[in-house]
Amino acid sequence: MPQQEPAYNRQVNLITLSLIALVIGVVTGFGAVFLRWLIGLIHNVFFLGQFTAAYDANIPTPPSPFGAWVILAPVIGGAVVVYLVNRFAPEARGHGVPEVMDAIYFRNGKIRPAVVVIKSLASALSIGSGASVGREGPIIQIGSGIGSVLGQWLHLRHWQVITLVAAGAGAGIAATFNTPLGAVLFAIELMLPEFSARTFLPVVLATGSATYVGRLVFGNEPAFLVASYTLPDPFVPMSLDALPLYAILGIMAGVASWLFVWLLHWLEDRFDEFPVNDYVKNAIGMLGLGVLFYVLMRTTGMYHTAGVGYATIQAILNDGLAVFWLLVILFFAKLIATTVSLAAGASGGIFSPSLFMGATLGGAFGAGLDMMWPHLGFGPVTFALVGMAALVGGGTGAAMTAIMMIFEMTGDYNITVASIIAVACAIGVRRALVAENIYTMKLARRGHNIPQNQKTHMFPIRLAREVMMPVVTTVEEDDLRAAPATLETPVHEAVYAVVTRGRHIHGVVAVDPQDNSLALTPVKRPIGLAREDNLLETILSRMVSRGHDVELVVRGDGVPRAENVVGVITREAIADCVMSDYKQ
Repeated sequence: MPQQEPAYNRQVNLITLSLIALVIGVVTGFGAVFLRWLIGLIHNVFFLGQFTAAYDANIPTPPSPFGAWVILAPVIGGAVVVYLVNRFAPEARGHGVPEVMDAIYFRNGKIRPAVVVIKSLASALSIGSGASVGREGPIIQIGSGIGSVLGQWLHLRHWQVITLVAAGAGAGIAATFNTPLGAVLFAIELMLPEFSARTFLPVVLATGSATYVGRLVFGNEPAFLVASYTLPDPFVPMSLDALPLYAILGIMAGVASWLFVWLLHWLEDRFDEFPVNDYVKNAIGMLGLGVLFYVLMRTTGMYHTAGVGYATIQAILNDGLAVFWLLVILFFAKLIATTVSLAAGASGGIFSPSLFMGATLGGAFGAGLDMMWPHLGFGPVTFALVGMAALVGGGTGAAMTAIMMIFEMTGDYNITVASIIAVACAIGVRRALVAENIYTMKLARRGHNIPQNQKTHMFPIRLAREVMMPVVTTVEEDDLRAAPATLETPVHEAVYAVVTRGRHIHGVVAVDPQDNSLALTPVKRPIGLAREDNLLETILSRMVSRGHDVELVVRGDGVPRAENVVGVITREAIADCVMSDYKQ
């Protein structure tokens, strides 16, 4: 006999929910620490033959003592990833965020506990062995899984489970990048179906506590250190002369974002069509990655496309990588490496690759300007920073997240205005070319569409008196059953009558406007009671939680009596109110 699913109808107050989110933030923070430790351990084993977790992704990895055999590192790591994912948690495949969004919008926030463990192992193996993916996607899915598991274990209401899932996602971002504000915006823009005090406070506490844990372990330094640079006088961010340059870079980033989205899903389709098993598909893709980063090491001295790629980004921001053609090559190399990694079955995120591609695209743009007008003092650093924000924003559709996170990751406030312009242009161009972003495209292809816009609806703040249908009379149930009741005054709109049993309210019946008859209309039950000044949001919540079909609107504050009922709020009336909101 199948086990019955428990009812998730327990609702805790905001303080309790916030304390739970605080715990999730702390646990996710330590989860981020463990993930980075595991990535470092696996990376050192595969690339250096050393059993140590000491690893700084911002520092280039020295040439491997294994020589050309390092090409096989992603092949071996990928084979283990395929086994773990296929055997235990298929949801852990890919970059993770779409699965979290799918859980929020289509599965009431439910994520299986196995995903937390398998995603940690699979992503650490993918990143550590050289797949071109990021570590933010895994920790988002891990933090979300922790929030979901805890919410399900406590049998919380669905909206509270979803809030904890979003809190875990934000906590993962905050602990990974030391970006508490950007993490909050990430949760708001991409994760939360509802933005209110009851959802915002738990997310803030989770991201804050996760950031604190991350800073205790990793320090308080920003993710990237930016070399000092001088902005040319005619082209400072607040100058109108510079606006076309940032807009052009934003347009380029928008096209690049579209190319990223399109190529990823095109390659996923091609890999799915391969007439071989998942292990062979993965080996083909990972072998190509190994060859690519080995060739880059032999020609440029760095494994640019292996792993998260932070060393390359740091080199650009240190003004140590400013060759135009090399930056262009690295952009396309990372684009191919990331899309092949994910299409072949790697487990990891797309945020770090987007930073890499944005830095190389922007750096190439700045280096190209310097080649054409060397006397103006252009350089790659400024435009690399702006390019990072533009490509992240264009790819994910999260404009404020991209702007805030680049500021927090670099500590450079000078590029904020330029980033706003570039991000706006990038998102506009990408949406003109493809409506879905890198996260929602995967879900849209399943038929699971995610809202692209956030709209503040007016109907929740409508008062009961504004929504209700009028009550025009009362009728005793026995009289209604004995003989048809008819109103003396003709009606031309939807009105109701209260049905009583003695002095008690039993239900309501609708009046037929054709013949003013009450007899043939079924009595609506169960019923609830509301006051004239109650908000529709409160009434909706009560109807859902208590299973009411209708709410009777009662005048005054005394004991509800049939003669005091002035209106009826039905599900049909609420639907009309919602639809009228969309006409505005």
